[in-house]
Amino acid sequence: MAQLGVLSSEFPRSSLSGTLDAVARHKIPTVQFQLGSAVPAIPIQTSLLRGLEVLGEHINDDLCRQIAGQLSERGITMSAVDGTFNMVHPDKGQRALLLGYLRKLIESCGTLGTSTVTLCTGSKAEIMWQRVPENNSEGAWADLVAAMKEAAKVAEDHDVNLAFEPEVNNVVNSAEKARRIIDDVGSDHVKVLMDPANIFQEGQLPLMAEKLDGAFALVSKDIALAHAKDLNRDGEAGHLAAGHGVLDYPRYLSLLDKSGFGGTVVLHQLQGLSDEEIDAAFAFVRGCAPAGYFQ
Repeated sequence: MAQLGVLSSEFPRSSLSGTLDAVARHKIPTVQFQLGSAVPAIPIQTSLLRGLEVLGEHINDDLCRQIAGQLSERGITMSAVDGTFNMVHPDKGQRALLLGYLRKLIESCGTLGTSTVTLCTGSKAEIMWQRVPENNSEGAWADLVAAMKEAAKVAEDHDVNLAFEPEVNNVVNSAEKARRIIDDVGSDHVKVLMDPANIFQEGQLPLMAEKLDGAFALVSKDIALAHAKDLNRDGEAGHLAAGHGVLDYPRYLSLLDKSGFGGTVVLHQLQGLSDEEIDAAFAFVRGCAPAGYFQ
């Protein structure tokens, strides 16, 4: 059976304890941990926008032990830790620095209590979530393969999975490219973070069933983590809470079930909702799933 979790940054508070207390109040058993939740001096939106670029220098053994300890005190597990950064940053030196931060994070997974690091495949713009034409170039692809291979070697040494998220604004912007990068890197430790609200290019929303079925046909056996949010238009990443848009959730969750995925489905895009609305989003996802799929 799968379980429902949340991205820790959905509960932005002035302290790690405040964030985790909010998770616990909603009886959410597991998190995809955003390091910004433990570095309150950095605004959470900056942490989400720039990832390890602003958080990497804060990774150390003391911080990781603190995070693990506070999770354990509340009976919350860490399904994954967010390691996003611009993997194809236009500055080669910056890419090298950021890969060094990723190495440290992978090495820290044992202390944190997780075996999955989530990644963004990046953009040839300075900001990893920005779409530019060069993202579709062979040069961008070559840079991504090189960076992913370097990261995969470290992941293999520490028995950690790297779960990248296909997203319309990034180099890997489709299920087809997700399949290609897995094959090109050639490591069993490179996996997919499945978020179907991120894969609809402009004009594809009317093809929802076809796109969902096709994505799972390509990568269903390589899914390490899944997201649950929603969208109301194609051509950009979804930015709505589950149940607030048009994503076919019964089909999505049925495909997860049929694929044999028994990991964590992580809700996000919950910031700004009331406690009742957050609970309703969880209830919506649970209600759309095949009987018995979630714990």
